[in-house]
Amino acid sequence: MMPESVLNQRITLNNGVTMPRLGLGSWKASNTATDQAVSAAIQQGYRLIDTAKQYGNEAGVGAGIRNGLLATGLNRKDLFVTTKVYNGDQGYDSTLRAFDQTLKQLQLHYVDLYLIHWPVDGKYIDTWRALEELYRNGQVRAIGVSNFDQERLTNLLDKTAVTPVVNQMEFNPLNQERGLRQLMRLTGIQLEAWSPLGGGASLNQPVIQELAHKYHKTPAQIILRWDYQENIVTIPKSVHSGRILENSQIGDFTLSEHDVAAIQALDQEKRGLWYEDFAWHNPTDPKAMKDFVSSWDDTAKYQK
Repeated sequence: MMPESVLNQRITLNNGVTMPRLGLGSWKASNTATDQAVSAAIQQGYRLIDTAKQYGNEAGVGAGIRNGLLATGLNRKDLFVTTKVYNGDQGYDSTLRAFDQTLKQLQLHYVDLYLIHWPVDGKYIDTWRALEELYRNGQVRAIGVSNFDQERLTNLLDKTAVTPVVNQMEFNPLNQERGLRQLMRLTGIQLEAWSPLGGGASLNQPVIQELAHKYHKTPAQIILRWDYQENIVTIPKSVHSGRILENSQIGDFTLSEHDVAAIQALDQEKRGLWYEDFAWHNPTDPKAMKDFVSSWDDTAKYQK
């Protein structure tokens, strides 16, 4: 008997909406590559697709959704689509305008989950109130945040009416956000992992390599199974059909408690990207990133 795919497993968010536990991320992928990856993922059983305006590929994601649905005979309601408010669009009115443009890019009538991409100083409270408006109007099924530390998440909870359903964070064996996870458990907010594999730094850890050998799995599958057992929603990014399929094949083994603890012991609180890297938080640093949307050579083709 074949093990049930983890792609069929869902968690219930704090507003009662259910969300797949494993999905496809799309950061740093062109519209063409994303179109192909999303379509392939849907055909392989993925139902959670994650994008953002900042990625510059919402149009490609929309095309991939259409192609995937056409190939499988599924309906829009069978998918769970997440996108995010671009940093440069934050604020109440500007967020509402930006959401209308996002729907046009995705060619959807609603999104399942809309997130604040980063907590832009002085703007994220007003941005959240715009998300609350979209939620009340039924244009989004759930609203959440991304990259909110304990201080900013607490401030948001104190000043607004709707509790986020999700906080999407950089999370991998080298950055496990222990204190933040405790706050989120207390407030009923689900952790979702971006950069779950942590690149080579996590995949090449001797512990991960040894467990891959022990369980006859890839290092990526070991990390994704660990996430699954830690009850974390995970969105590994890939544009390769074989890798996308491989990432989902983690339902036929279980890490022992000892092995889970060994991965937990790898935590170094090591983030790859954080507030000081952005001009909205660190305006005097000439190296700090300004707000920008990724540009791809195929953008015009997908926006026709």
